[in-house]
Amino acid sequence: MAEVKKYIAVDLGAESGRVMLGSVSDERIVLDQIHRFSNGPAEEDGTLRWDFDRLFSEIKTGIAKAVKYTAGKIAGIGVDSWGVDFGLLDADGKLIENPFHYRDSRTIGIREKAFEIMGKRQIYDNTGIQFMTLNTIYQLLAMRLGKSVALAKTKQLIFIADLFSYYLCGKAFAEYTLASTSQLMDMKTGQWSKPIFDKLRLPIEIMPKVVQPATVVGQLMAPIGKELGCGPIPVIATGSHDTASAIAAVPAGDNKWAYISSGTWSLIGAEVSRAIVSDKTFEHEFTNEGGVENTIRLLKNIMGLWLVQESRRQWQRKGADLTYVEMAELAQKAEPFAAHFNPDDIRFLAPGDMPKRINSFLTETGQNAINDKGQMLRVILESLAFKYRWATERIEDVTGAGIDCMHIVGGGVQNELLCQFTANAIGKKVIAGPIEATASGNILTQARATGQIKSLTEARKIVRNSFDLKVYQPQDTSLWEKQYKAIDKVS
Repeated sequence: MAEVKKYIAVDLGAESGRVMLGSVSDERIVLDQIHRFSNGPAEEDGTLRWDFDRLFSEIKTGIAKAVKYTAGKIAGIGVDSWGVDFGLLDADGKLIENPFHYRDSRTIGIREKAFEIMGKRQIYDNTGIQFMTLNTIYQLLAMRLGKSVALAKTKQLIFIADLFSYYLCGKAFAEYTLASTSQLMDMKTGQWSKPIFDKLRLPIEIMPKVVQPATVVGQLMAPIGKELGCGPIPVIATGSHDTASAIAAVPAGDNKWAYISSGTWSLIGAEVSRAIVSDKTFEHEFTNEGGVENTIRLLKNIMGLWLVQESRRQWQRKGADLTYVEMAELAQKAEPFAAHFNPDDIRFLAPGDMPKRINSFLTETGQNAINDKGQMLRVILESLAFKYRWATERIEDVTGAGIDCMHIVGGGVQNELLCQFTANAIGKKVIAGPIEATASGNILTQARATGQIKSLTEARKIVRNSFDLKVYQPQDTSLWEKQYKAIDKVS
């Protein structure tokens, strides 16, 4: 019988974090949730930040529980998180301030200032990354233009997941998939883009060395091990960007496939062997982000279930505490195709009254405002599905290859109505699952680092063996086709 190894995945999301224990054999992966904790922006002196000390305390609590659960028999620890955000370290290797949250308002208008300094196309040709206000490049430029005291003190910048790994093992690094979200890397070389740093006068000397996923970067430091009740455990640079880990766990075989990593954000794309930086990818603002095992995630960020999450929070503030199950039932009963909107409109980025903002979009485009909660939810889900259709068509155009099926992974697969709407809108089979794609990909990439498994293909076979998947076939395709063609602009 093959040896079973156990790994810890620290999976940090924008709403919550989990410490997961993964048991890997030569055929299967079994996951156990050891510890879960809330996350979200913290207001600090008029800015949005991440509460680093609280999050690190929760991570240590989870690791200590996993160590106790396994009697210390842990083969590795890997941390993944959202992209673009970072911490700044001083000359003593200490965090200068709590990291900014990507939805903080300080980057508003900074993209346009960047384009005045270095042309938009020139930035894209040097990075291959889509233009999002929250990207690291604009966060850093905002700090430079604002004469940030913290930036002036900085000796090292470390991205969020890698920052927690640094506090565990004492080694500073920039894992490739996470660093690739910054719009500071040349995705054709996988290294920092010197023209970007030079032209925008950003400090390249603070950027750490880039390492590939499935790299053992260090060992748990002795004081941390003593605190957690364990000896040295390898700390592994996994697919440190949560989407990179999720895509590593897409249960794809040999068919032509694309993916949606569905959660707070919807990331829709294809896995390709090299960065595609062209007139078409520039026009459609597709991004080339790093993937596991020398792959590129050619994808488009779409606002995702953030729209539902923020609507729910607004209704809670008004006394209507709906569960996600109740919300799905309301949406199911609502009128089809009552309205549509562009999920990626900039007004939907920040926290706030989402139904009010959507209604503002609807009235501005000559549509009726919506007061019914179920109707609002259905319009959100249909608008997301139509946006997926728009992106799918452009993926096929850019890559020159057809798509046979769409894999949806992540927490969003629990929204069965959205999965079915997606199949209807794109006119292709949808395979949903696993829910825990990010933790699975994190752990299987660690297993690759230790030599337990040999390839990404082997990892995906293990995923297929380990999780129940649900297939959605397209329904009412002629009706969805008619509605899609009637929409003037969904991008």
